[in-house]
Amino acid sequence: MKYLRLLIIITVFASCSKNIYQVSKNTYQKKAKQLGKSLVKIESDTIGNRTTKVIESQNFNLRKPNLVVIHHTAQDSCMQTYKTFALERTQVSSHYVICDDGTITQMLHDLVRGWHAGNGSWGKNTDINSSSIGIELDNNGTEPFSYAQINSLTFLLEKLTKKYKIPAQNIIGHSDIAPGRKTDPSALFPWKSLAESGFGIWYTEEDLKTVTLPVDFNITFALKYIGYNTDNIKNAIYSFKLHFNPKELSHELTEKDKKILFLVMKEI
Repeated sequence: MKYLRLLIIITVFASCSKNIYQVSKNTYQKKAKQLGKSLVKIESDTIGNRTTKVIESQNFNLRKPNLVVIHHTAQDSCMQTYKTFALERTQVSSHYVICDDGTITQMLHDLVRGWHAGNGSWGKNTDINSSSIGIELDNNGTEPFSYAQINSLTFLLEKLTKKYKIPAQNIIGHSDIAPGRKTDPSALFPWKSLAESGFGIWYTEEDLKTVTLPVDFNITFALKYIGYNTDNIKNAIYSFKLHFNPKELSHELTEKDKKILFLVMKEI
């Protein structure tokens, strides 16, 4: 009897889980159709006593992403993340999820606006969701990223950067666009290795040994030039170090950090 009860519970749970994804799939398809229909016809509009004419031009395409934002899920499994992104009440999504074993799952079309970035900015761009692709890595934030996972990320970035011509300096982390609010993809993320594969920017150890800082070197200007929001300079410094010098995290720039900042700025 006990085993029968357990079997019923497992069956019900599996059924509910399947329903979650079916509901999400049906809603996705419905929204996609509605979006398609909204593009077919441009409605004329009246503003005051003026009416806008409509003459459809044949010369257009969809907007394309220009940024990739990398996150860690801060959850315990890919299944948990899939569920989070499938439920309407969470109001959060990302274009891709990469599991610890390297499995890549696409959850949104590249050209639709995902809800992964929240409030943040990169350079003059203050609406990151509208111009970016979000990639979530299955990681709770305290564990190393697996080889299989980073290998799959590299494969995916190669495809995306070629397809959409995304520049290397626009491969960034959630912490980069939201200083003081976000710290993912954590200090354990291998930014240097990723940059050596051509995705993201870095500096060379040789240059770090020989570089001399200009007398008038302005750290605020340099951070802004790279893309960081410097409204809170200490938060911007922390996010910069999280990306480029994670072993020496703090809210202050050392002489070494300043040299790294100068070299990174020169890479852009």
